[in-house]
Amino acid sequence: MRMRPTLSWTPTEDPLPGTTSLAPVADALSAGGVLVLSGAGISTESGIPDYRGEGGSLSRHTPMTYQEFTAEARARRRYWARSHLGWRTFGRARPNAGHRAVAAFGRQGLLAGVITQNVDGLHQSAGSEDVVELHGSLERVVCLSCGAFSPRRELARRLEQANAGFEPVAAGINPDGDADLTDEQVGDFQVVPCAGCGGTLKPDVVFFGEAVPPQRVERCRELVRQAASLLVLGSSLTVMSGLRFVRQAAQAGKPVLIVNRDPTRGDRHAVTRVALPLGEALTTVARRLDIPGGLVDGEAAG
Repeated sequence: MRMRPTLSWTPTEDPLPGTTSLAPVADALSAGGVLVLSGAGISTESGIPDYRGEGGSLSRHTPMTYQEFTAEARARRRYWARSHLGWRTFGRARPNAGHRAVAAFGRQGLLAGVITQNVDGLHQSAGSEDVVELHGSLERVVCLSCGAFSPRRELARRLEQANAGFEPVAAGINPDGDADLTDEQVGDFQVVPCAGCGGTLKPDVVFFGEAVPPQRVERCRELVRQAASLLVLGSSLTVMSGLRFVRQAAQAGKPVLIVNRDPTRGDRHAVTRVALPLGEALTTVARRLDIPGGLVDGEAAG
């Protein structure tokens, strides 16, 4: 029987009480060397829902697994139909105050790096540099046969041509760019192959049930080793891909600070969990650190 990946967790001990005090976050940033680990929660204010928060997509949607995608042509048709429609909305998302604040912290030399579990590219759009995309990016497509990479916009053009008139109305959009469609709405959607070898195309993202590339994991571990502290932004830390870096930091005696409205799987390793909206919290911290308002507002970026 095929096992589903871990999509939820149940606390086994009293949760770390949430606070509204931003002093520990401001203190850590003022000291410098902060490594940011962001999750889907930082993008909700850009119109992209998270997985597990209030109204999270897991309440209505089970993400595609790698095993399903590679084993079943029907699953690939369903995925690409939903993803093609979702891409139109997903691609219009813009960075919010949280993304801009992280970029401003980086420009001020306060960060050791940024690791994101998101595949939306919004950190980079906000001006953050050298972002490690732990789970890949929807901007790229990879062929599972020849290994060639190509831009997502090129695939979108080919899918438009192959599916003229495909205009269903989705019930919602998910953090992975997948739109909610019924099987009837998917219909006979036409999937296109690799333009080079005719192989199967896959978004260059890590699906549930798929391993993060080892070299990427090691790059993140090295960033943790170099950092003075770890700041988790908008992640429930339910899956091990992100939680392992929290555990690594805590075991090395480095402070772990979390900004997330709800309890997380990493709370037991943290010195504080700030239960405030991310955009509001990070903008407030930027003001306390006297970071010029234009850097956070985007008016003076670059």
